[in-house]
Amino acid sequence: MPYLVLITALWAFSFSLIGVYLAGQVDAWFSVLLRVALASCVFLPFIFKVKLPRTRIYQLMAIGAVQLGVMYGFYYHSFLYLSVPEVLLFTVMTPLYISILNDLLDKRFNWHNLLVAILAVFGAVAIRYQGVDGEFLFGLALVQGANLCFAIGQVSYKRVMTNRTLAHHTVFGWFFVGALMIAGLCYVLFGNSSQLPTTTMQWSVLIYLGLIASGLGYFGWNYGATKVDVGTLAVMNNLLIPAGIFVNLLIWNREADILRLSLGTGIIVFALVLNHFLNRRR
Repeated sequence: MPYLVLITALWAFSFSLIGVYLAGQVDAWFSVLLRVALASCVFLPFIFKVKLPRTRIYQLMAIGAVQLGVMYGFYYHSFLYLSVPEVLLFTVMTPLYISILNDLLDKRFNWHNLLVAILAVFGAVAIRYQGVDGEFLFGLALVQGANLCFAIGQVSYKRVMTNRTLAHHTVFGWFFVGALMIAGLCYVLFGNSSQLPTTTMQWSVLIYLGLIASGLGYFGWNYGATKVDVGTLAVMNNLLIPAGIFVNLLIWNREADILRLSLGTGIIVFALVLNHFLNRRR
């Protein structure tokens, strides 16, 4: 769990850095490509130190493609429609997706997960109860797509790598290879070459996000995921929300409707408490 706490503190700054310096200014697909490419450079040298079965390589590449490549596509574009606090609050669904996916893989279904998920969505909409429009709903859908991809990656990596004798850093490069393939393809198909970084700050933010937040961050998070149970992993996903909002309001002093944020957060927290209570009863 210390790994998850440390990466949570590291990632708390990422949301604001993207929202303040990159969203709407730098092409989202270029940001994704450069971030994944830089992260790949951290771990690619290690993959030649151990020989893996092809099946394991393909599994790690597929996990990286979904958890990082596809997820970033949803995630970066959501900042065009939502504020940083809203993006953070709407990631609250990730623990529920983790729980549901784990249940599906264990071939069991709990109806209360669906109930709580719907309740959490109402909490998200309550934050913008006077301003719900097509763009807001589209932004909400983008965040949920990112949440689902992130949850799939965590659950899959935990199942593939738990109790393995392999050193994680020697195989994690394949994770980034899969992500890089998706990021490169998406940039070729959808990227805008006229919207590249133009300032030192933008380049600095992208380098930090690539080498530190993605390179070391995703390794530390996924490695930490193999050391805890599914319930702890689900809860730790939500620790990022208050940390990220605190950083955004404290450092960047972004205006936010505290009443609406409190109302929506209250509903979402109630959904999480209800989920915990129902799990305890089960």
